[in-house]
Amino acid sequence: MLAEERFNVILKLLDEQGTISVNELTEILKTSESTIRRDLTELDRLGLVNKVHGGAISTGVSYKTKDEGLEYRQELYKEEKILIARYCAALIKDEDFVFLDAGTTVGLIIDYLKTTTAVFVTNAMHHAHKLAAGGYKVYILSGELKSKTEAVVGSETIECLKKYNFTKGFFGANGVSLKSGFTTPEINEAIVKKRALSKCREKYVLCDESKFNQISSVTFWDFKEAKIITNKVEDSAYTNCKNIVEVCEV
Repeated sequence: MLAEERFNVILKLLDEQGTISVNELTEILKTSESTIRRDLTELDRLGLVNKVHGGAISTGVSYKTKDEGLEYRQELYKEEKILIARYCAALIKDEDFVFLDAGTTVGLIIDYLKTTTAVFVTNAMHHAHKLAAGGYKVYILSGELKSKTEAVVGSETIECLKKYNFTKGFFGANGVSLKSGFTTPEINEAIVKKRALSKCREKYVLCDESKFNQISSVTFWDFKEAKIITNKVEDSAYTNCKNIVEVCEV
């Protein structure tokens, strides 16, 4: 059994029971005690469990390893995403050179733009079509097209990003946590996000309320190193974070 498969079993059991012992897991997973301890150490590092003597307890954090399709994600928390997108659109000025990531909330920014001369770069086919239809100058990165999210990824995409220096960048994330930062399920998308973020002067990650305390397989940026735009955050662990902007109205 692969490590990721064991992680999913462990987290499912913790979700059901709240606690689990190393002995229980060795029997259920049919593997060694040392392997289980390594798994719990890694899950603790990711902020998904609290490792304790002899086992682990649940943190209440959700772990996701797969990305949903574009059409499905577009309908989730739609009103909240619109609120976030309208706020972000107002941040983009005529002189800006902007990177738009392939997130669904990021794509909604295009509907509310006030600028007429800002220039855009994106790795999302859907965003590029909308920008071009709106009369904006837009450059799309080359590379492999990922059908599920319509994102362009791969080594060619990374190479394209080397030449750019953006004034602002707007990014989506599947999950955000204090310990694991901003995460996404797919390694190639994570690498593109990381490179693009490193090329932005101002970095914004758009997270509706459902994204907090969610963790996906790959971390692409540290929690403290970007400004988070959200509609609402209720967890007290986040409420005093200086890099979070809670958008109540626009």
